[in-house]
Amino acid sequence: MSRRVRRKVARRSEGNVVLGGWPEIQDEVLDLKCRGIVDWTSLPDDTVIQLLSCLSYRDRASLSSTCRTWRSLGSSPCLWTSLDILSNRFDVNMASSLSPRCVHLQKLRFRGAESADAIIHLRARNLRELSGDYCRKITDATLAVIGARHELLESLQLGPDFCERITSDAIKAVAHCCPRLNKIRLSGVRDVNADAINALAKHCPKLADIGFIDCLKVDEVALGNVSSLRFLSVAGTSGMKWGVVSNLWHELPNLIGLDVSRTDIGPSVVARLLASSQNLRILCALNCPILEEDASFSASKYKNKLLISLFTDIFKGLGSLFFDATYKGKNVFLDWRNSNKNDKELNEIIPWLEWMLSHTLLRSAESPQQGLNNFWVEQGAALLLSLMQSSQEDVQERAATGLATFVVIDDENARIDCGRAEAVMRNGGIHLLLGLAKSWREGLQSEAAKAIANLSVNANVAKAVAEEGGIDILAGLARSTNKLVAEEAAGGLWNLSAGEEHKGAIAEAGGIQALVDLIFKWSSSGDGVLERAAGALANLAADDKCSTEVAAAGGVHALVMLARNCKFEGVQEQAARALANLAAHGDSNSNNAAVGQEAGALEALVQLTRSTHEGVSQEAAGALWNLSFDDRNREAIAAAGGVQALVALAQSCSNASTGLQERAAGALWGLSASEANSIAIGREGGVAPLVSLARSEVEDVHETAAGALWNLAFNPGNALRIVEEGGVSALVYLCSSSVSKMARFMAALALAYMFDGRMDEFATVGTSLESTSKSVSLDGARRTALKNIEAFVLKFSDTQAFAAAAASSAPAALAQVTEGARIQEAGHLRCSGAEIGRFVTMLRSPSSTLKACAAFALLQFTIPGGRHATHHASLMQNAGAARVLRSAAAAATAPLEAKIFARIVLRNLEHHQIEYKV
Repeated sequence: MSRRVRRKVARRSEGNVVLGGWPEIQDEVLDLKCRGIVDWTSLPDDTVIQLLSCLSYRDRASLSSTCRTWRSLGSSPCLWTSLDILSNRFDVNMASSLSPRCVHLQKLRFRGAESADAIIHLRARNLRELSGDYCRKITDATLAVIGARHELLESLQLGPDFCERITSDAIKAVAHCCPRLNKIRLSGVRDVNADAINALAKHCPKLADIGFIDCLKVDEVALGNVSSLRFLSVAGTSGMKWGVVSNLWHELPNLIGLDVSRTDIGPSVVARLLASSQNLRILCALNCPILEEDASFSASKYKNKLLISLFTDIFKGLGSLFFDATYKGKNVFLDWRNSNKNDKELNEIIPWLEWMLSHTLLRSAESPQQGLNNFWVEQGAALLLSLMQSSQEDVQERAATGLATFVVIDDENARIDCGRAEAVMRNGGIHLLLGLAKSWREGLQSEAAKAIANLSVNANVAKAVAEEGGIDILAGLARSTNKLVAEEAAGGLWNLSAGEEHKGAIAEAGGIQALVDLIFKWSSSGDGVLERAAGALANLAADDKCSTEVAAAGGVHALVMLARNCKFEGVQEQAARALANLAAHGDSNSNNAAVGQEAGALEALVQLTRSTHEGVSQEAAGALWNLSFDDRNREAIAAAGGVQALVALAQSCSNASTGLQERAAGALWGLSASEANSIAIGREGGVAPLVSLARSEVEDVHETAAGALWNLAFNPGNALRIVEEGGVSALVYLCSSSVSKMARFMAALALAYMFDGRMDEFATVGTSLESTSKSVSLDGARRTALKNIEAFVLKFSDTQAFAAAAASSAPAALAQVTEGARIQEAGHLRCSGAEIGRFVTMLRSPSSTLKACAAFALLQFTIPGGRHATHHASLMQNAGAARVLRSAAAAATAPLEAKIFARIVLRNLEHHQIEYKV
């Protein structure tokens, strides 16, 4: 719609559009209606204001800029009585730009020292409530200036992180400047002395709520003199003199709520306070070890007073306090608000109690302790869910953060407590969290998404999240312009994408494109969001269909950009893992080539193998392994220094994780498929570390090392190096003892290459004495190798099946032998023409063992249904193998195994020839 149309549309108070004498505008608006298009400028003012009130201050300002009318409405005082900038960067420039709108600002929530320094530039002289977190760097000077500029301040809350640089001097300054102060809650102040507390008592006569939480020292005597106090919290504060507290605090005439949670208070002090405090209604003492050690202590005798502790039934107690003894529910706070009961004192208690419980539960979740598991499962989870329904935004956020935190056992390895996670699910937590995630408040979106992400590590919870529409919600949040929201949403998609059953749903919800866009949006900053986005894409790329979608969405370019430019190791690891999965899944040939052809991709991955971070080098090596299956990539990796880098990695990983060892050996295996690379690996010193890895007891490690040594042994020079590095004994052990059929098979083939005669000329260099010595050594090694090759082949030779096959040429007899001899995984091996030719040549060897081994190998490579069987059959046809096979099958001196296997290979070739013709 044109600007002219927007300017000329006026409104009556009833909200009707008046088009006046502008027929062309009337026609255009009518045309919009006919086409079903909403004319947003025709909305009533009240509707626009309501719409703007549901947006963050940044989105509100952006939407207000669309036209003159909305700009005027966007500055309405009712939209700027409160401001939440927790989830956004807030500096002096931003404060100055917002200051014209903040004349009537009464409530402000902020985060960090930079935001605190900028507050005075809002010029919000009418500010009543100020709440901030991440306050470690806020100084006395900043807090004093804030107090001096906002003398109408009634509530000041800084926490839950520690205010390490704030002292009693700043508290005194606030007391002098803010006489209307009703509430002050500070966390982590080192020393709150008598002068500061006395200043509050003297200059702030309306002060009813004090919280000095997690402080190192608080003057108990001075607190006992603040007669106006109705609520007091010293939760987590150390060094309290409980004798003084016992003698003084019960005399506070107006005290109705006291929180001593996470302290070393004992049962005698609790008993004295409950018995002697005339107006005390509720004493919160959660997670107080000394109190909990006294199994005989009971608070039931103190009528009309509630003790909240780990050993009490908290919901029953709250129900009795707010309703009656028959109340059985767990949403006591919400039920009270909905009951419309008019009890002024209880209406005061509930918001205070919600705030204190949310703080204590979060702190307890952040510092795991033995013995709390039953509490979390039976009461703690339900309490957090109840607090998530509070009318106080900060309580809701802390409760969601508590849920995200208390389930985690091991953050590094993504392990959570399944019992706690399922307790959340049983109490309806997934529905509540998804509801909060749909809130317009970005702080709630972020904390709810974080909780959903952590809980979704549990497969049952992940299923529940998906069933309740959580994937669509998280995919939507991943598109947020707020980095914190997008980061937690990406984390949720990362955890959900670990389940195969959720990957398709994430793709359908647009999650793949959202994750790729996140990488481009935050490429120059935001390590957390980049790691989560890359991790989610890595999981999704392990699915063939999703892998293709990741590539189509620009994922290859995005991930290579991270691998090249990002210096954060977590991002590097996930980007390399994602590229590894892309290269191995989807249209793998297309994806593999696309990754290799992306500018700088191979060079970046080669460089990452040199990382000192094991996870990074492991995933980079894994990516190079997968990429090396493409011929062009294989040579490009070598040209980028991949041989030297991977040999160095293999040399350095003897004490590393088995995952790194496997990938280092695997990448060298992939590169060594090229003879030039194979020779280069040998010259760079790659044989020795591979021989060492072949001695590993871990199947995956020694199997990949055996594959690499098999490729290397094709070259006579490398074969000799393997002998010289003690590789014969390592391969013999694998050939005879590995639980992996593939490891035994490839070890046998490597030994066959080494002792089929081509290595001998390399062993005759030097003096005649040296020659004799080496010859003797090789003879012994040859005998050992051939003996173990023979034993390996015989393990696949069933006597009865062979006898039946020798006596009959019926297909069924040969099929029985084939089934017994087949190594399923060998069907994935791909040989070159030279390798196939070498096995064909071995069929003519005077060694009966080598003949049998060659026939056995060719059988594995040509079994119908094998991934590369047709390719191998074609190579054999080109090499004239049929004639050699017929000769081997008919040779009188050949062992029975060689004859039978040769016949089966001939039959396989006939099958492939018929298949090819068809």
